[in-house]
Order: sequence, then structure tokens, then C-alpha cells
Amino acid sequence: MATFATSDQLLVIIDPAARQGDGESVRIAKDVLSAGATTKVCLPEGPEEFARALGRRGSRRPVVIGDDRALVRAVTLLHRHRELTGCALAVVPVGEAALAESLGVPAGPVAAARAVLEGVERRLDLLVDDSDGVVLGTLGIPPVRAAAAARPAAVPEGHPWLRTRYRSLVRTLASRPTRLDAVPAPGPARLRVEVDGETVVDLDQPVEAVSVTAGDGGTAAVEVRPLPGPGAEPSPLLAAGRTVTVVGADFRYRADAVVSGPVRRRTWTVREGAWGLTLPVPG
Repeated sequence: MATFATSDQLLVIIDPAARQGDGESVRIAKDVLSAGATTKVCLPEGPEEFARALGRRGSRRPVVIGDDRALVRAVTLLHRHRELTGCALAVVPVGEAALAESLGVPAGPVAAARAVLEGVERRLDLLVDDSDGVVLGTLGIPPVRAAAAARPAAVPEGHPWLRTRYRSLVRTLASRPTRLDAVPAPGPARLRVEVDGETVVDLDQPVEAVSVTAGDGGTAAVEVRPLPGPGAEPSPLLAAGRTVTVVGADFRYRADAVVSGPVRRRTWTVREGAWGLTLPVPG
């Protein structure tokens, strides 16, 4: 783990949704950060300016003030420019922050800002799909709302899990994610789920849901819930591995805060310790 001195230079990027939704929390967080370190504050008006500010951070340590979408946007940009290895990201959650809190970021602007100043970098695993998309926390099929998506999947025992080209890229990130109320109501699906090449469930067995949770140690936890039969409640099918492939007919999935698809095939691969997040000192 890397520790940080309060004399570090910070690049504070304040997401526009945070400024509009909770200006008071933004002000408090900015004041705490400015009192403890040399800060440069950026106020991007949209995803393109957000990306430009992050790309021009220089030696400054980036701090995102915003919700889960802003955190995912920052990690996605850094990943696609292959800059995650040398960058310790920090976040002060303002807005929907189930993902950030599940990763260990404190709730509340004061506690989160103090963690930025006094915390340590923890290297976390990342799920990367075959379209270069990323998952920081939990992947759900079919899509579910954020509160449900934040619940971790059941995990096999014995694995240590973490508990709780600029313009073209920016255009991709700026496109509106699918609204949940526009997604067809979830129903049973026929999917083939493979973990490290081994079939967990095949197309002949309908399933209610599949969840994949990034772990801490280079593997992901996979839970498949088969469709219950008359008078029967089948147990979830559990697996763990580095590569997860899902095949099916035009399925959608929720990766952290964003709904994607429909797709017919997608593969996610765990990259161990791929990104760094500043968290409070343990204990």
C-alpha cells in the first residue's frame, strides 16, 4: 500500500451532476481538501471536459467528487489509455454512491475527503470485458437497480474477497446509458455461463439471474440462480475463476451503474490489482 502526504498536489475534478445535485456537500469536500493539500479544482461541464481534465493531470493525484457514474467514468478513461498502473485515484462520493461505499470509501463529504488526505492506496481487481468495458464491483444479468446490484454475490469459501482517442472515446462514454425503465421486465433467461472454460449452466436450463463480483486475489465470484420449478427452490450454482463467458439471446447486463446490451456473447476477465483507490488506513 502507498501512503500519501498531505502536501501532495491534488487535481480535484467536480462532476457537474454533483454540483447540481448537492452543492453544499461539494463545497464542504472542496474546503476540506483545500485545507489539507495544494489543490487545483476543475469544473467540467460534460464528459469531454471531464476527460480532458483527467488527461492533463500531470503529476497531480486525481480526486473525483461525484457519484458512482463519475467514478466508473474516471476508471474507464484511465484504463483505455493504459494509465491505471501509475495512477492512484481517489473519490469523494456525492450522489448515488453504493458502489464507492462497497469498495470501502467512507460516506459523507468530510470523512471521504479526510480519507483522500490521510488514506492509503489499495490495489483492487478489475473485471475487463472483450469490448474493453470495465466492472469495478458487481455485474448483474438481467439488469437490476443500483441498490440490488450493490449486494455481493455468494462466494465459495476460501477466497479473500473485498467486502463491502479522446474524442471517439469521449463520445462513447458520453452516450446515455440505457434507462432501466426502458429495459424489458426481467424474466427467465436461457444462458450458457462458463467459468475458466467450464460450463456452470447451459442453454437448456432457464435461469433467474447471474451475478459476477470482482474479488480480491485475482478471481471473481459467480452465482447462477436457476429458475425455480413447481414446489422446488434450487440452490444457487457457485463458481470462482479468472474468466467468465456468458452466451445467450440478446441479453442485457448491468455493470456497476450502467446498463449495457443487448449482446449475445460477452467475456469478462479479472485483472488482479489493476487499479488503485485511496481508502482509509485499515484499523
